[in-house]
Amino acid sequence: MADREPTLIDHLEALRRTLLGCCFTVAVLFPAAYWASPYLIDALVRWSFPENAGKLHYFAPMEVFMVQLKLSLVLALGAGYPVNAFLIWRFLLPALYKHERRALKYWIVGSAVLFFSGAAFCVLAILPLLMDFAAGFAGETVRPVFGLAHFVSLAGWLMLAFGVMFQAPVAVLLAVRFGLITSDSLAGKRPYVIVGILVLAALLTPPDVVSQLILAVPTWLLFELGLALARRLERRGGN
Repeated sequence: MADREPTLIDHLEALRRTLLGCCFTVAVLFPAAYWASPYLIDALVRWSFPENAGKLHYFAPMEVFMVQLKLSLVLALGAGYPVNAFLIWRFLLPALYKHERRALKYWIVGSAVLFFSGAAFCVLAILPLLMDFAAGFAGETVRPVFGLAHFVSLAGWLMLAFGVMFQAPVAVLLAVRFGLITSDSLAGKRPYVIVGILVLAALLTPPDVVSQLILAVPTWLLFELGLALARRLERRGGN
């Protein structure tokens, strides 16, 4: 029997299997992530809290449990990313040309590496600076009382922001690859890009020059890396 053209129902069924596979991966990893979540919170506190910041507090009976549940979901999603990325890539595979498959594979891997690098950079360099800044307001009449939920939420949003900022090379390559802008035109807009990076760094970090530069300089270097790769891509004809 000759191979028939896949129908819309076939595509929807393949999508359903892919989504179920992603959910199953996260569900399998969730118990281990829940077990690890208290240790991760403890490690974050030990690493980022200065001595005068005191200890974390919780202000509702179920606050710790809910924070651990949310953190466990994030950990399970992060740990399951390689498997889920492969499932999504396999779902998209039949609709792509050979060079598009290769490019998508590189972009998925590169984007993941950059995101996790940005999140790790945030934890190692920025979070301690931010907590030092916050604890610096303490005095004889003012003492800090940090809540568990607020701290974990702050750390999570900062890690997300840094992970997104570190996507600069991928954003540049995608913009050039799909013809939204040329590498020469983007290079001509470098001053505006640098100003934008500095503004975002000022918004995402404590209000001091050192921490802003700690984010701005790597992001600018990653932008330059993306620009160099985009020029190479154009010379090769986008293949």
